[in-house]
Amino acid sequence: MDLFGDLALGFSTALLIQNVLYCFLGVLLGTAVGVLPGIGPTATVAMLLPITFNFEPVTALIMLAGIYYGAQYGGSTTAILINLPGESSAAVTALDGHEMARQGRAGPALAAAAIGSFVAGTVATVILAVAAPPLAAVALRFGPADYFALVLFGLIVSIALARGSALKALAMIALGILLGTVGQDIYTGTPRFVLGQRELYGGIDFVSVAVGMFGIAEILRNLENERSRPALLGAVTHLWPTAEDRRRIVGPIARGTGLGAALGVLPGGGHVLASFTSYAVEKRVSKRPQDFGRGAIEGVAGPESANNAAAQTSFIPLLTLGLPAHPVMALMVGAFIVHGITPGPNVINDEPELFWGLIASMWIGNLMLLLLNLPLIGIWVRLLRIPYQVLFPMIVLFALVGTYSLNFNAFDVYAIAFFGLLGYVLIKCGCEPAPLLLGFVLGPLLEENLRRALIISRGDPLVFLTRPISAAFLALAAAALVITVLPAVRRRRESVFTEEE
Repeated sequence: MDLFGDLALGFSTALLIQNVLYCFLGVLLGTAVGVLPGIGPTATVAMLLPITFNFEPVTALIMLAGIYYGAQYGGSTTAILINLPGESSAAVTALDGHEMARQGRAGPALAAAAIGSFVAGTVATVILAVAAPPLAAVALRFGPADYFALVLFGLIVSIALARGSALKALAMIALGILLGTVGQDIYTGTPRFVLGQRELYGGIDFVSVAVGMFGIAEILRNLENERSRPALLGAVTHLWPTAEDRRRIVGPIARGTGLGAALGVLPGGGHVLASFTSYAVEKRVSKRPQDFGRGAIEGVAGPESANNAAAQTSFIPLLTLGLPAHPVMALMVGAFIVHGITPGPNVINDEPELFWGLIASMWIGNLMLLLLNLPLIGIWVRLLRIPYQVLFPMIVLFALVGTYSLNFNAFDVYAIAFFGLLGYVLIKCGCEPAPLLLGFVLGPLLEENLRRALIISRGDPLVFLTRPISAAFLALAAAALVITVLPAVRRRRESVFTEEE
């Protein structure tokens, strides 16, 4: 079946009434929760994940994808209006976006972000539709040794792109892999690290880890750091950019889309790197670099385009290789597994309706974002005024009830509380929980392919060096690790991946 036939199949799936409805609901919920200060896309998807587990697989994944890019857009809204980014990739948007709001130009800033997001999301989805099938065909040729080396390379690169200390990121990945080994051995069935708890024989529940580490822990951190801020310095008016604004954002949107599409596939913080790189490029090519940081609309359009293009292309390694590029994609892997689907190159052949329906839904979701969010900006402003003490208990209760309803087991609720406290402690110690989740999701895949490769080679570890693909990935992983610890690179990472407070 050619590309147009595949897309026709995808749109016939995505345009089913229930899928359009849940795509709309996902975009709306994602934006509503993502617009809350301090709640980024990862925490948003983690807390809303349980409500999708009773849906059909394609409907659940369409809704989760809508939640994801809805939350991405919501983060830019808080960055522009109150100078509080929802996540790191929106931090650079706050530099000029909030300055525009202070000058009474919040409307054009929000419109530039929305238009850039829509254009970038549309182009990146085309790239995803074109690039995914051939990559999946290549991935089908990978053996266990190649997959082991690829997963290891992804984990090492995620360390290089993580914020903060590379050593702490490595420790978090190791802890995540260790947690992923809890349960029965994949070959012998021997219990490992179960501590006598019957509930742990099947492994630690993914939802409990995700909701605890990214939902509860983030809420605890935000409650601790709560401070009153005015939602706006003035009313949001004149949403449509002027002719001069439109002329100035064309180039940044095009360049940001290209950068984001290319960098979004990188493991770890590719979407963050895309935003900051786009800002640096726009400042360098601008004829008025002195305006950046003082309300340059290019400083909003470029990074937001890069951010949203990266959000779409981050699905490429997930759908073709089964590897998450960042924590939100790790949550998507969990959703695949809960629905009995193994993410990877076989999905395109085994579940074509799901594969192409998900891709087609991204066009629909991005259009919904454009049509919904600018008219609803008044609602988002009012939502920003709700006190944390009132709003967050309802969100926590919603997440706990959703998780409990999966297995009707109180142990899952206790696990959420445990991982919430653990995540909070790790954050206070300066350890980002994102690498832990990547290690937790990829750890079993790493172990399985390591052991399969050694079984096939009868215990010969040279199998990882004699196969060209695995040897190449191991060499790249070693190079990435060496580059990460270089002093100049370490200083650059610290300056780039610092979230605006």
